[in-house]
Amino acid sequence: MRIGFLGTGQMGTPMARRLLEAGHELAVWNRTEGRAEPLIREGAIAAATPAEAELGADAVVTMLFDDAANEEVLYGANGLMDALSPGVLHISCSTISVALSERLTADHARRGVPFVAAPVFGRPNVAAAGKLWIVVAGEAAAVAKARPVLEPLSRGISVVGTEPSQAHALKLGGNFLISAMIHSLSEAFVYAEGQGIAPETFLETVNSALFQSPFYAAYGQVMLHPPEQPGATIALGAKDLRLLREAAASRHTRLSLADNLAEIFAEAREAGLGGEDWAVGQYRMAQRRGVLPQ
Repeated sequence: MRIGFLGTGQMGTPMARRLLEAGHELAVWNRTEGRAEPLIREGAIAAATPAEAELGADAVVTMLFDDAANEEVLYGANGLMDALSPGVLHISCSTISVALSERLTADHARRGVPFVAAPVFGRPNVAAAGKLWIVVAGEAAAVAKARPVLEPLSRGISVVGTEPSQAHALKLGGNFLISAMIHSLSEAFVYAEGQGIAPETFLETVNSALFQSPFYAAYGQVMLHPPEQPGATIALGAKDLRLLREAAASRHTRLSLADNLAEIFAEAREAGLGGEDWAVGQYRMAQRRGVLPQ
């Protein structure tokens, strides 16, 4: 297939590389000049604008940071929306708000353009290995057309509904669980340290006894042995949590734990930890908050 790929950042680059390796023809574009150069050297075609990436494409994938980036790339000058031809599939892999997802669904329908939401679970190293888990929603024919694009990226695909916003809502809920897990594990580490127990010993014992979860093990290791480059940042986690709370509020739903986590993320950003790895930053906040006055 000929695919336009918009957004070659930390997640987009390994995803696009997997598509090249699978034999697809790629036209790539990124807002920051030069970020697509490694992919161009590997055989991708450089697109000068988002609209140009659509030319001759069977599908266009967007992997952009947030709602603002999506609105700029989709609706701005030389944006994708006005360029999309009927029949060209748009696959949104970005983590965006439910409200924007609903707007995109309506706008694609008016233009006769198939639209599939396909946000992904996994960090950049998981994307590089082609082992993302992808949450998909859209009309059945559009989902079927998206599969050859998504399968080289993933170890599994969950089709969760026919409304694209359902996939974006599920992704926000999953990221909320990640934040909640990291926070509980962070406080458990702080507790263990206070009792003279090494956090790694605590993690190995509790995970073996209770969870048997590679997820707990992997995030625990990130927290205890911070990577040189964050896989995702506190600022990104705060953004996703805000979108979750907005989506919940729009359905008259209150999430008390999410409200509490939002306060912690706000404190972390005020403490200058916004650029820290998501898991590492939450652990450091738990350590800061865990010290009681003597």
